Amino acid sequence: MLTAIVLSAVLTLAGSRWIDFLYRMPTAPLTFPDEISTRARFRKPLLAVLMFAGFASAPEIYWAAVFFLALITATDFEQYVIFDRMLVPFALIGILAAVYLGLPLGERFLAAAVGGGIFLAIAFVSRGGIGGGDIKLVATLGLWLGAENLLNVVIYACIGGGIAAVALILAGKKSRDSYFAYGPYFALAAMYFLCTQ
Repeated sequence: MLTAIVLSAVLTLAGSRWIDFLYRMPTAPLTFPDEISTRARFRKPLLAVLMFAGFASAPEIYWAAVFFLALITATDFEQYVIFDRMLVPFALIGILAAVYLGLPLGERFLAAAVGGGIFLAIAFVSRGGIGGGDIKLVATLGLWLGAENLLNVVIYACIGGGIAAVALILAGKKSRDSYFAYGPYFALAAMYFLCTQ
């Protein structure tokens, strides 16, 4: 428990600084560049809670995933962006974790390709209804979860995201034409599955 508290505190601060660094990059694709501080006001408490919950319940081999999934949740909520600079190391560590655990790499790569491919097709058909970050996140989750758990994560995320979207529309916070970030729901569902392994 003490380890989870210390790790979540240290990595919340480090992760928040990394996010601030990524936001300051000239090429950062921010949706709300003039509202960074306003939209980030709950970032550290959110990161701390997610990381503590993950570190306290997930096997140690999945702690890196908990870290990246918490950061992805924060950036997608704040700016509707999932950074490649987070996804690339997250994917590489997922491959290493699969090798360490002796899991079949072919099945993991297939899950990544099929999951990413399906979401790419959905993005094409919906004309941008799903962002590129979401597509890459689903592919990366395939490397961590494999096909069966990836399918479960997608189902849970779509249900959770759909309920949240309807609630926001009914509350007048969003309209039917508004962009809605689904990345956090994929990340949170994935964290749940990794924490229950």
